Amino acid sequence: MAGPVLLVLADSLAFHGPVRAEPADEPRLWPNVAAAALGGRAELVAGIGWTARHAWHALTHDPRVWSVLSQVDALVLGVGGMDSLPSPLPTALRELIPVLRPEPLRRAVRSGYQRTQPALSRALGVLPGGGPVALPPRLTVGYLERCRRAVTMIRPGIPVVAMLPSVHRAPAYGGMHPGRRAAERATRGWAAAAQVALLDLPALVGEHVHSGRGNPDGLHWGWEAHARVGAALAARLAGRVRDRSTPLS
Repeated sequence: MAGPVLLVLADSLAFHGPVRAEPADEPRLWPNVAAAALGGRAELVAGIGWTARHAWHALTHDPRVWSVLSQVDALVLGVGGMDSLPSPLPTALRELIPVLRPEPLRRAVRSGYQRTQPALSRALGVLPGGGPVALPPRLTVGYLERCRRAVTMIRPGIPVVAMLPSVHRAPAYGGMHPGRRAAERATRGWAAAAQVALLDLPALVGEHVHSGRGNPDGLHWGWEAHARVGAALAARLAGRVRDRSTPLS
């Protein structure tokens, strides 16, 4: 009998290892660790820097996602953490950098922003509320709820698991993460109201990240952390996912 299918909407923490980004079928990535432990497979839909808004866009615009929705046995919302990172330049403007023309202008703007982002993150981090973030918490939980409702309308009764924002020590952000606490409070409040299970990423990977055992970028994880998150996710879903060949009642 076929095992359960996990639809994982995630950011780059789901597919970056200790050195580089990996193919989605790399068995050591946490979505695949969890799926293997449950005897099933993960359908990973993810991107670099994805916020909850990107996940909603993928869910509503990517026909590859639509093709698996009828088979999904659990929804994993591995987005929301990147939303809480410092964003000195408004997100809408920052995401326009890759499409700037001509190419020399694009390279100059990108390298200039990368050089100044750490200092700007530190400077803005002292403002009330910690300065601007990639996506405000109220919008993050709004998009998470949209994703949850859309998938459970098609697959009613399936378990949904979300994640608290992870931690980082990334020089690219000046080591700053003042928006994390507000994002965690919002995520906890939404999850309690929506009856969504949560994985506490700081508890699972915090020591791993802060000790420097993860990716040298200070943001992504090593295989040790992937294994821990995958095992924790599988434990949350154990007994709650159904076999694909068993119709939902």
